[in-house]
Amino acid sequence: MAGNVAAVILAAGESRRFGSAKQLATLHGRSLLEHVIARAVEAGLAPAVAVVPVWLTRPATMDDRTAVRWVRNPHPERGMSHSLRLGFAALPPEVEAAVILLGDQPTLRVERIRAVVTARGTRPIVAAHARGRPAPPVLVERSHFAVIDVASGDAGLRSVLAAHPEWVTAVDVEAHPADVDTPDDLAALP
Repeated sequence: MAGNVAAVILAAGESRRFGSAKQLATLHGRSLLEHVIARAVEAGLAPAVAVVPVWLTRPATMDDRTAVRWVRNPHPERGMSHSLRLGFAALPPEVEAAVILLGDQPTLRVERIRAVVTARGTRPIVAAHARGRPAPPVLVERSHFAVIDVASGDAGLRSVLAAHPEWVTAVDVEAHPADVDTPDDLAALP
């Protein structure tokens, strides 16, 4: 369904608010990242590029048939923007677009990813919007991969999307999926 659309999954954060490595936190027997990878694969995104800390090992549930590229971020302190650059740099040349996903959103629905991909058209970016605020999943067409270089710190593409609304097709959603930033956030998930 997605054609040559990849996923870039950001999961190299320092987990400061969580108090420990949230990459290892589990929900229903799987890590948060495994949930997001599974959603990306089910949505037809390939490859799925997971940007992770250098110490994180590939989950045992992912075998060689899972189309996931493991990209290690040696400098998570540089923020989400550094992970974005590493993830997009790892995309093969045949990828036409990439969907940015967050590794701490295990309740993201496959339908939401598919809605963003389906909304591809004349504008180079497609983003889920809730109450006027864009957030992942965000699709970026190859023609605009260079916007990744403009991102800085932990803001991701927020400032780019705000500065160039003419580039963005908004996919209206009721609410963005919950980020797991603290142990309480994890405990509140269904």
